[in-house]
Amino acid sequence: MKKILRIISLMTVVSMLSMSTSAFADDNTFKEIFQDAFYGGAAGALVGAAFMAFAKKPADHLENMGYGAAAGILVGAAYGVTKSARSLAEISNGRVRIAMPTIIPDLTESPVTRQTAITWRAELLRGTFN
Repeated sequence: MKKILRIISLMTVVSMLSMSTSAFADDNTFKEIFQDAFYGGAAGALVGAAFMAFAKKPADHLENMGYGAAAGILVGAAYGVTKSARSLAEISNGRVRIAMPTIIPDLTESPVTRQTAITWRAELLRGTFN
């Protein structure tokens, strides 16, 4: 029970500190990834608590909330990383930005053989035209 109280108090402190700061940058990727991971952890903890309700002795299965929160953090962080995927070079308003490209897995189905294959995709160039 002490672990749960510590986790809840730590999450409360982190959420209060993250809300009090404001970012003035145009593109703050870390903030987006952190928020997605935080919301994923909160949603995962709620799902774990919901599964705990179906147990015969819910008090003996408090670890379900931790497992749900951990899985939610991982899924939320993965979602945040894919949402803010970067290309190797990005041309925007006449400026060129170089970054590490994000490699994204994708499932493709062959129309002839009807077999599904995993392909890997990475953007090399991204640009906007005004």
